[in-house]
Amino acid sequence: MNRQGQGQEAWGKRWLLVWLLGLAAVMAVGAGGSARAAAGDSTWPYANETKEERDARMAWWREAKFGMFIHWGVYSVPAGTYNDKRIGWIGEWIMHRAKIPVAEYKAYAKEFNPVKYDADAWVRLAKEAGMKYIVITSKHHDGFALFDSKVTDWDVVDATPYGKDLLKPLAAACKRHGVKLGFYYSQAQDWCHVGGAKQDGAWDEAQKGDMDKYIQEIAMPQVAEILAKYEDLAVLWWDTPTNMTKERADMLQPLVRLRPGIITNNRLGGGYPGDLRTPEQHIPATGLPGDWETCMTINDTWGFKSYDDNWKSTEMLLQNLVDIASKGGNYLLNVGPTSEGEIPAASIERLKAIGKWMKVNSESIYGTSANPFSKVTWGRVTKKVRADGARLYVHVFDWPGDGQLLLPGLKNEVAKAYVLANGKKLRTERVKAGVVLQVPKKAVDEIDTVLVADVKGPLDVEKVLQRQEASGSLTLKAVTADLHSHHHQLTIETKGGMENIGYWVDEQAWVEWTFLVDNPGLFEVTAELAGPSASTFEVLVGDEKLTVAMEPTGAYDKFENKALGQVTIEQAGKVTLAVKPVAGKWQAVNLRKVVLEPAK
Repeated sequence: MNRQGQGQEAWGKRWLLVWLLGLAAVMAVGAGGSARAAAGDSTWPYANETKEERDARMAWWREAKFGMFIHWGVYSVPAGTYNDKRIGWIGEWIMHRAKIPVAEYKAYAKEFNPVKYDADAWVRLAKEAGMKYIVITSKHHDGFALFDSKVTDWDVVDATPYGKDLLKPLAAACKRHGVKLGFYYSQAQDWCHVGGAKQDGAWDEAQKGDMDKYIQEIAMPQVAEILAKYEDLAVLWWDTPTNMTKERADMLQPLVRLRPGIITNNRLGGGYPGDLRTPEQHIPATGLPGDWETCMTINDTWGFKSYDDNWKSTEMLLQNLVDIASKGGNYLLNVGPTSEGEIPAASIERLKAIGKWMKVNSESIYGTSANPFSKVTWGRVTKKVRADGARLYVHVFDWPGDGQLLLPGLKNEVAKAYVLANGKKLRTERVKAGVVLQVPKKAVDEIDTVLVADVKGPLDVEKVLQRQEASGSLTLKAVTADLHSHHHQLTIETKGGMENIGYWVDEQAWVEWTFLVDNPGLFEVTAELAGPSASTFEVLVGDEKLTVAMEPTGAYDKFENKALGQVTIEQAGKVTLAVKPVAGKWQAVNLRKVVLEPAK
């Protein structure tokens, strides 16, 4: 039977059932904040939510910090290859990138048979890694549903030899192991159903149709299905609001009431902010206001590609987690299973390695809030506020050779300090610049040794500026820069084991450092840079300006030291150095550091 071809009478009955379910869910909310919101706003169920109610609803998510993203579907069958040709970019976009006709793409479903799928093992892996929640693609842009949808035959039950709902056992395993469950749902883009949005337009006559009708007849009832059917659902993760007007978003938004208390993201469209912002594949340099979550791949793809072996190191993944927590966000780290239902071994290896660290140090991640210090060069800091003060978790990536670690600008008294992994007590010393922790000669963990400092009273931290070294030199590292961006968010990323300023595609974006100079004079300026294309930028120090025409280094991870010229700093005191693109002559550059050395 072709369910998609049912008549309008059957459709009307089905949609009436959906709305009856929705009405029942709203009435069941009772006298809480969500019920008040429903009375005050016809679409957004949390419009009148108080701060206390929002904090209570978001509490588990803010505590969790770390989740698993799962991109899984029919695209794992071609696994990045079409007609014997490797198709570039991410695996789950192969239909779009290769412009595969609908009928031809749907034939892949006959080979989607995940007989090795073990939902319990997946959830146990996430839990072992220290992940507190899972978000899986219930339906991605190809329109294929991983659940038994009564709306269409383009689902795992009707279109594949496997013939069973994939989400039901995952939901059961999450409940069994105490892991929260979320569903990703592509509400706008749908490349197989008539009328669904297609970024850059349709390439097959079978795709063309009315988008409003698509939302009414496919997206709305499917969202109602997953919200009504999976009663423990905690997150609804919308994606890519292509062609989503407010009127179209208004069709979907009321359905959120079907699952009172559910958390949604900011990708529905129509101007709805959702509960959290979702930077993708990068970490905002200074975090974001409110609740936010960086989603990121372990290699270069979300959906499985058989030949993508560009795996991020455990060190990078773990330090990403710490970096995100130190900026007040969550980390949603992706795995892309095969068509047989196996998570790639390289992903498992890295998740287990993170889990090993988390077993010792998880308290420095869960339930923490952002770093209170001005930027530090040796690592990151997370914190927890306590009744008698605060607990600082000092994450040391670069172990100090002299045995001294400065907490810059800390004015509080330190009640006690110790190594989290073994409880070894640390001596502390108050100095003019803050508090120094006297640390062992060797790090306990090569990737991140966590130190704990319990301080008395409300945190009191003064911003401390970097000061010129005794030799007269200044090394301005990427991590200590102030980043200014307008359209595209600059970020700090790691390449070759060192941090750099990256994603610098916007020629209006710029970076700067403010520091203290005791011995002014003439300085040689150099920088460690990488980029595949020639680029022109300016270095501004006080009233002086250097215009630099940078030759390409060959790649974004191929860094070279470049001599930029000389500048004169005439007076001692506070100095600012800025690096700004030259309009019309800028191509993205990665920048690790700028160094000022007294001219000889």
